[in-house]
Amino acid sequence: MTPRFSSPRFFNPLLLWADVAFKTSEMFMSAGSVIQIRTTRMAQAGLAPNAADIEEMQLMGHEKLEAVTESGAAIANQMHTTHFALMNRAVQHWFGGANALFGIVTSMSPAQALSHGHRFMRSATRGAATVSQLSSAGARIAQRGLRPIHARATSNARRLALPAA
Repeated sequence: MTPRFSSPRFFNPLLLWADVAFKTSEMFMSAGSVIQIRTTRMAQAGLAPNAADIEEMQLMGHEKLEAVTESGAAIANQMHTTHFALMNRAVQHWFGGANALFGIVTSMSPAQALSHGHRFMRSATRGAATVSQLSSAGARIAQRGLRPIHARATSNARRLALPAA
């Protein structure tokens, strides 16, 4: 069962990264069994593979190309929609904080310094919140990029582990 990414548990960066780690380990385990099964079949077929072996070898190449293409598109799409916007916002907050800090230094009265100090604190708080969102955005990018590769590896492991009829 694939988790829903709108679920509240996926707002916590630690849980997002834990999900990425779990899916990655599951994918590696599945890929290992698929590699073992396919290598054994190739070795048994030798120089005279039958039609099913040839079909499986062709499928292997097509699936990899499709998965990598889907993964790249998912990563690019996710980066475009969230990561760049968050980076832009973080830089804006940094400049706002630098401007407010300069305002504190050049204040002519305690009231001005206090006003610029409040601006600096708001900007720093917003910047920190935005930077913390970058971790979640990175995890979402990894999740989206991993999804097609994970799906192929786990489905192949299930399909190839079944006894031939």
